Amino acid sequence: MRSERRGGMSRQAPVAPPLGGGRFLFILIIVGLASITLMGRITLLQVIDRPFLQSQGDARTLRHEAIPAHRGMITDRNGEPLAISTPVVTLWANPQELPTDGIQLFMLAQALGMTPDDFAARIERYSGREFMYLRRQMTPEAAQRILDLRTPGVYPQREYKRYYPAGEVAAQLLGVTNVDDVGQEGLELSYQPYLAGHPGQRRVIKDRRGRLVRELGIMRDAQPGGDLVLSIDQRIQYMAYRELRAAVAENEADGGVLVMMDARTGEVLAMANLPSYNPNNRTGLDPRGLRNQALVDVFEPGSVMKPLAMAAILESGIVNRDAVVDTSPGWMRIDQFTIRDIRNYGQLDLPGILEKSSNIGMSRLALQLSDTAIWEKYNQLGFGQSPGTGFPGESTGSLPAPVRWSRSERAALSYGYGLSVSAIQLASAYTALANNGERLPPSLLRLPQAPAGIPAISPSVANDLLDILETSVGPTSGGRRARVEGYRVGGKTGTVRKSGQGGYATDAYRSVFAGIAPISDPRIVTVVMIDHPKAGQFYGGAVAAPVFSSVTGNALRLLDVPPDHEVDDE
Repeated sequence: MRSERRGGMSRQAPVAPPLGGGRFLFILIIVGLASITLMGRITLLQVIDRPFLQSQGDARTLRHEAIPAHRGMITDRNGEPLAISTPVVTLWANPQELPTDGIQLFMLAQALGMTPDDFAARIERYSGREFMYLRRQMTPEAAQRILDLRTPGVYPQREYKRYYPAGEVAAQLLGVTNVDDVGQEGLELSYQPYLAGHPGQRRVIKDRRGRLVRELGIMRDAQPGGDLVLSIDQRIQYMAYRELRAAVAENEADGGVLVMMDARTGEVLAMANLPSYNPNNRTGLDPRGLRNQALVDVFEPGSVMKPLAMAAILESGIVNRDAVVDTSPGWMRIDQFTIRDIRNYGQLDLPGILEKSSNIGMSRLALQLSDTAIWEKYNQLGFGQSPGTGFPGESTGSLPAPVRWSRSERAALSYGYGLSVSAIQLASAYTALANNGERLPPSLLRLPQAPAGIPAISPSVANDLLDILETSVGPTSGGRRARVEGYRVGGKTGTVRKSGQGGYATDAYRSVFAGIAPISDPRIVTVVMIDHPKAGQFYGGAVAAPVFSSVTGNALRLLDVPPDHEVDDE
């Protein structure tokens, strides 16, 4: 310690006072408040705001992903696949994550089969979004080659694509699905809820680039769609389509339809349509090929209705099986309309009326009936009503109510004019002749057992008409080309003028044949319609009957139906 002496006095140097109470207390308060604030913040984050923060974190990393459901398979009656779903990969990208490096973008565009300019324009178009498709429904192998480029912002998505092994052969019946595997046409559309199943869901953690980090578990399993078993026999379907296509080409026709039904169950064994299309490759698709003409289109049936009208005539009791009708002179005038036969057939019995397809014979018999007799019979046979197959857009046809009908309208109805029918309705009506008078509603699905028939014709009349139909394909008849070697068959030809806005055409026809085989124990009913043949022949016996013969003969052998008759070569 120093001391100074000044003026005789000595004074000691001042010493700094120790850090004192006020300032120390202030620092302690500051530290305490900071600790309390920190603890409060921690408490707020960990307790109060924890659910919110966790949800925000999950929103950035936790995902709920859909697990696609496998669409049910469609098979024929023997289990052969007609429509199946195969796994595919869709590639998508986040445009905001794609690289700016020109080389990487060039390689990606090349792998996608796009030009660099087109790809750059696509990226620019979606630049403000976080999602765009690159390629949809690629094979896993092709998609993996693109993923192997490891381009940032490119991701896969697992999906299913529908494939149709039969191609164009059954296209209109099966229909198609769109790119999202949703039914758009045919049975794919009508059974969409059943075939589609229900997608599942899983929880996953992904990084900010959308890459899978970890799977947290399945929240809901995917429920696959149900399998649909059709009544179609794929072997017969292929053969029917082949023969129909050959006939359409040979006769230079606009198209054609063939329907074959099981005469014991009503199951549709074959349903072929032309024009058609390949559902696996729809580029250049002709819209006409989408229509299932057998179910949604109608036409005036013509003379194939004569056996059904004759059922009403025989049941009325005005004539019996042995009746003879004078058709001379081959024409008749009714209500200022002239009805004609091809020539004057003179005296004809009932088998002769069908064999010669006499409009005069049918008209004279029909005009002896009550005003509504034939209409009532057609109504019992299902005409003018929905076939009930469940197919989208199936037609009811047209059977005008008998209100103030003229005599000419009643006569026309007996030989197949003045009403419209679909091919499936016509085939169903003929099952009544083949099934002891009970009509069988058509089914596109395989049935566990034969359904109960709908009484439409008395059994005795149905059996008489079976015998008469057999004579209609006799060796000298117009339907002789429908004969099948080894089997007794019966049927009726029809040649119908096509109608338009200006009335009936003079040079456009539909050639029709409806038949049953074998006559001794009917197993199948087949209807063939060829639309507007232009190669010269247009009669049903010349154009449609040969298709019936070929398809029916092959079908009977495929179904192991034993021959019931030997046909001599003539």
